Order: sequence, then structure tokens, then C-alpha cells
Amino acid sequence: MQNQDQDQDPHQSQSQSQNAAPMPPTDPDGPTGRLAQWLAAFRLEQASATARERAKALTLDGIGCAIVGAQLPWSRTAANIVRQMEGQGDRTIVGWGARTSAPGAALLNGTFIQGFELDDYHPLGPLHSASLVLPALWAASEGERRVSGRRFLEAAMAGYEVGPRVGMALHGAQMLSRGWHSGSVFGTHAAAAAVGKLLGLDAARFEDALGLAGTQSAGLMAAQYEAMCKRMHHGFAARNGLYAAVLAAGGYTGIKRVFEREYGGFLSTFGEGHAPDAAQITDGLGERWEVERIVIKPYAAMGGIHAPLDALFDVGAQRTLKAGEIAAIEVDVSHAVYHHGWWVPQRPLTPIGAQMNIGYALAVAVLDGAALVPQFAPARIDADDVWALLPRIAVRHDPAFDAGGQRARGRVRLAVTFTDGQRIEVNRWASRAIEAPQSSDEVAAKYRSLTDGLIAPQRQQAIERMVLDLEQLDDVRDLLALLAPPVGCAFD
Repeated sequence: MQNQDQDQDPHQSQSQSQNAAPMPPTDPDGPTGRLAQWLAAFRLEQASATARERAKALTLDGIGCAIVGAQLPWSRTAANIVRQMEGQGDRTIVGWGARTSAPGAALLNGTFIQGFELDDYHPLGPLHSASLVLPALWAASEGERRVSGRRFLEAAMAGYEVGPRVGMALHGAQMLSRGWHSGSVFGTHAAAAAVGKLLGLDAARFEDALGLAGTQSAGLMAAQYEAMCKRMHHGFAARNGLYAAVLAAGGYTGIKRVFEREYGGFLSTFGEGHAPDAAQITDGLGERWEVERIVIKPYAAMGGIHAPLDALFDVGAQRTLKAGEIAAIEVDVSHAVYHHGWWVPQRPLTPIGAQMNIGYALAVAVLDGAALVPQFAPARIDADDVWALLPRIAVRHDPAFDAGGQRARGRVRLAVTFTDGQRIEVNRWASRAIEAPQSSDEVAAKYRSLTDGLIAPQRQQAIERMVLDLEQLDDVRDLLALLAPPVGCAFD
């Protein structure tokens, strides 16, 4: 196969190669224009070594989550339906030994990565970056031309950078409080930025891609209670971002100045009445790398539950937690976490409901000393010991925790009262994963732990080596060939 890096500038799109010079955005000094220009000019070597390393670790974590998610019951339902509708294609469905169309593959692979609440999140612009960026890039990388690992990493970093910034412009967790599934609302921009970078869009076409992404943004948080579709929201956004970039590359125009339009613009509409801050989109752009602030999850639960779990285990470090000795567990959290993570659970509870519910997560953590895949399997969720402990857990909203803005979203106060009268209280400002992010070695250990028994050791090791040495990879399709064969089911 002909080497693309030899026959075409890898940062030149098909539309550019047919025309003359790269074109500027509509307003180079506006937030949309400044972001579009930065994306067009960004090169991998401009990012710090620590940011590049974190991007590779995040990519490996996303792959581990995809392998866990690929054969879960709701993922099988989604894959069977989407394959029937999309038909055969030439793009990889991770863990299935099957292929479908590019949009269908982006949708399914995003659904798999988000399939069990094990994937990353950004604490200030809450979205799950790997489930947006990787599926869109995988689908775009399996065309006729070779995509090197270096180009793939560069494109992924563009996506990892853009998504959180758009989220912070909408004040991040405010979107959750208002009932939007935040990540799928501003996740389209992450996917579009990544694919646009891979396609070599100029600034004008990036402006179109961002506008096309914004008009496809959506996601309602009521999906968290029992619906399978919560797993698919980021997959929708990955697919939509893919379409946005490909349409823009082909000359199809999108909303101009999408972030600053007063009527029907992205920020004015999604942030109506909440004073969105467009300056967040380009604040420190190219100097502060958001990928370094993306959190790798240690628990299989939504991000807002991590600080309560850490606080519970902090109590457990002072006194062994035994369900029969616990009279009450009281938890105070911020507005965003309370509305995103608390309602009185009722039996039967679905896995998605369990993974989003503070009470269930704390109850099973007391009993099992963990909050990982086995704790959220259907049989464990329906066990009597969990439901016997749940009525002793009270979750409250403390308005004082809202005063610190986005950075105080994860604040928690947790108190355990024991039957002998002892009361132990722990206060945390954030989860342990935010305070002390895992090293690349720790992320790799999580990947191995998640995938043990689901894929053969040799395949597991080859994937890890390839991702952590991504800049040296000649063709991303070699990585996709390792991801493609069937994987086991985490519940089997």
C-alpha cells in the first residue's frame, strides 16, 4: 500500500488539495475562529511530553473499557440492531469479529467504551473523552489511505483538548443539574475536532465542522435511571462528530461562528439563562493541556460517586466496615452530584441505575469492599444483603458545597454511625483519582485487570505495547486488527 506521508501532506484535506491556499474562518478573532485556527495549526510536537503520555494512557484505558463493554447484554442488543440496519461494511466493530458502516462502527464502539461506567471523565467539563474520540477516529482511519500512529495520536489529542473546553464554557456540571447529559451535548465537538485533524481540515473547514457538530448535540440525563440508551449517548456523539468532520471536508457548510451566535448558537441556546463563558474555549489553549486533567476511573460508577466511595473507604481504614454494625451512613454532596446520583432506589434496579446511584454504590462497597465489574452485575444488584443495607443510607444536598463553583463539584461529607454509638466522619474535596492521578503504569495495570480472561494474554500484551508506543506504529489498522476479534463477556 502506498505510504500516505510520502504522496500527500498529512495535514492537507482532499478539499484543500483540489483548491488553492488554506482558507481562514469567518471571524478569526472570535472564539470559534480562534479554536478553528488552533486546530488547523496544531502539531503533535507542540504538546508537552507529559500530555502526549497521558493521551496514550487515556487511549489504552478506552480500549480496555471497549473490550469490557463489547459483549455485555445491552451491547449485544445494540450491535445486533445496528448491524441489521447498517448492514455489512468495512469498519471494525471492536470485539465482534464483524464489520459495518463507518457511522455504525463509531456508534457501537462509543457505546462499548461507555458501556459499563469504567471510562474516563473530565471533572470540570464532564464528558467521557475516549468514548467520543477513539470510535470516530477508528472509523475514519480504516479508509484507503494509511494512518500512522503518530497522526492518530495528534488527532486524538485535538479531540481530547476540545471537548472539555466546550464543556467548561457551559459551566460543566451545571448541564447535569439542568438535566442534560453533558458529555453527549459537547462531545460532538471532541469527535469532530479529532476527525477533522485526521482529515487535515483548514481553519474554514474546521469552523464548518464545529458548526455541524453543535447542531447535532443532544442527550437527556433521565436516561440514567433504567434506559439502555444512556450507554449509547456518547456513541451518538462520536457518530455525529464523525459526520460533521467528513461533511465539512467534502465542502458541506455548517453554522458559522457557532459558539458566539446570539440566536440559535451553541452556547446561547444550551446555556440560556446561565451566562455561558465563551472565553473558556480558548483560555490557555496550547499552553494548558486538558488531557492531563482527564480522570481515569478506579470504580465502575459515575464520576460523582467516586468521592463518596473514597470517603467510605477512608472510614473503613479507621474501622472495619461490617454491614451488621452500621446504624446509618449519611452523605452530603453538591447540587450536581445530588441530582445526578441520588434518588430512592427501588427493586429491581438495572445495572445503569445501580452505577448512577450513590446509595447502591456505597451499600455494595461496604459489603464487598470494592465497586468494580462484579459489584454491578445483575445478580449482585438483586442480592438481599444490598437491599437490607440501603435503607440505612441517606444522601442530602448541602448548598454550601455549591459555593466553590466547578472545582467544588466533587466535595463530599460522609459519616458512618455504628450500632455501638461510634461515629466517624470524613470530608473530601475531590476523589482520590483527581487529587493523585494514576501514573501510566497504573493505567496499564487497570487495562490488564479489566481485560484478563476476556482476551488471550498474547493479544492483551500486543495491544498494550502498540498503544504505549503509538508514535512508532506504521498503520493504525494493525491496532484495529487486534481489537476486532471476538472477546469474552464480563458477566460470564
